[in-house]
Amino acid sequence: MWQEVNTGMKMVKCSPTVMAFSVAVILLSGCVVARERPAEVVISEPPPAGPVEVVPVTPGPDYVWVGGYWAWRGRWAWEPGHWIVRPHPRAVWVPGRWDHGRRGWMWRQGHWR
Repeated sequence: MWQEVNTGMKMVKCSPTVMAFSVAVILLSGCVVARERPAEVVISEPPPAGPVEVVPVTPGPDYVWVGGYWAWRGRWAWEPGHWIVRPHPRAVWVPGRWDHGRRGWMWRQGHWR
């Protein structure tokens, strides 16, 4: 059994199997989770000294302060610190850092432990 489908421009005949497959692809495409690794950044100059951050009052007991850091965006740019909700009660935030190696300064992303 064929069904007519209005695509907005013209009517198209479509079998129920093709229609069901199309709907499944559309619905399932939103479920794909890909964790992309950020590109490795290597800088020849060291990051500037960080400014003194004033840590505001915590919004609640489940929050952890993530300190600010220098990010490289073609030049050094300060990313201010912020509060973030702890993923579970015993989680510990390991701050990101710039490490110096043979090729230069490389950013190590902060993460939960």
